Amino acid sequence: MKRLTVVLAACAFALSANPSRAAGPPSQALSFVAEQGSPISTAAPTSTPGVASQQAPQKITAYTLAPDRYQKARELSRIHFRFRIISFMYGLVVLWLILRWKLAPKYRDWAERSSLRRALQAMVFSPLLILTMGVLELPTGIYQNWVSQKYGISVQGWRSWSLDWGKQELVSVIVGTIFIMILYAVIRSSPRRWWFYFWLVSLPIALFMFFLQPLVVDPLFHKFAPLVEKDPALTAALEQMVHRAGENIPSERMFWMGAAEKSTALNAYVTGIDGSKRIVVWDTTIAKMTTPQIVFIAGHETGHYVLYHIPKLLAFGAAALFVVFYLGYRCVGWMLIRWGGGWGIRGLDDWASLPALLLLLTIFVFVLNPVTNAVSRHFEHQADQYGLEVTHGLTPDSGQVAAQAFQVLGDVDLADPEPSRLEVFMFYDHPSIPDRIRFCLSYDPWSKGGQGEFVH
Repeated sequence: MKRLTVVLAACAFALSANPSRAAGPPSQALSFVAEQGSPISTAAPTSTPGVASQQAPQKITAYTLAPDRYQKARELSRIHFRFRIISFMYGLVVLWLILRWKLAPKYRDWAERSSLRRALQAMVFSPLLILTMGVLELPTGIYQNWVSQKYGISVQGWRSWSLDWGKQELVSVIVGTIFIMILYAVIRSSPRRWWFYFWLVSLPIALFMFFLQPLVVDPLFHKFAPLVEKDPALTAALEQMVHRAGENIPSERMFWMGAAEKSTALNAYVTGIDGSKRIVVWDTTIAKMTTPQIVFIAGHETGHYVLYHIPKLLAFGAAALFVVFYLGYRCVGWMLIRWGGGWGIRGLDDWASLPALLLLLTIFVFVLNPVTNAVSRHFEHQADQYGLEVTHGLTPDSGQVAAQAFQVLGDVDLADPEPSRLEVFMFYDHPSIPDRIRFCLSYDPWSKGGQGEFVH
């Protein structure tokens, strides 16, 4: 699942107006990856579809990599760690420069001269600020794609990458303008309790976005097709697993996604709510993994829904967002009193105060990351366990199959075989691949006459 919760993602939409730092794949609410939250999408060269199913899977006893890939994985892990720190600091610098150069007051003045109506002012101010932030942060996105290409990770050309970046900025402008308009309407109507009322408003909007994203946003970046048209046997196996899980995801809502034209990463995910709930399997995953391995992945994803991780995630995210907004409220007044005049900001209800508020919230969200990541790792571990249990009896030696799936995933995605405790604590929102493989190989309550905790 995402490094930040769905609600915190709504906060990012609302306040940073830049929901995805890197152009490319659509963001998944729940995704099966090596270590989610990596600023650089990791993968490896593609293979011809069906190769995985033609070769006998190797018996796995631990996570291992060939010497050359081991070295690359370690190098990439160090790059990831440094980049996370540097990109955080760089984001603060971007906001500080916007404040220092008084760009927001300039945009505010243009907006106020264009109309006396606040809604129209927002439609002038918000796109200008959002696009300015996007352009200033563009070097980090360019660096991400350059590293991905250097390590044989990305196959997306710069023209295609630039087009995706433009699409994401367009989505940011539309969604961000709406949230900014609501934020400042609340601030003007309730200067002392704006943070609480905006928090309340953000929650239903986040749910709506969660429902809408797979239907509207994701198709902007990749091609989707009914999975039954691409792989009928896989579809039938997934239907059997979903039926055993007691979920309602018919074959009509199982999709193939064309990722290979841009990325060589492996992934599969479940997203949406109710009528928009769907299983999505990337074509690269079908090319590299066997049907039993993919069924385990889908079982893991289904576990997020069966174990009520979505409402739990929403509740935790709502609480975290409550804290973030409250801290922002407590600190932004002091910040504006001390530096607001020099930045050309008239007060909190001034459009130009947004970069100052964003700077504070960026810091608070970063500090909160270890907590949100720990919660996410717990949910992911539970989903791994559920995947093992729901495929037990459907797949012979399901623990070994799951370990094989993680081995393929780690090898292709260059997952770090020896991540440091600090890196896991700060940035991993999934357990490490070595830990996940060890668990798959050791979890076997049935051999002792027991049964699964979640699937009986």
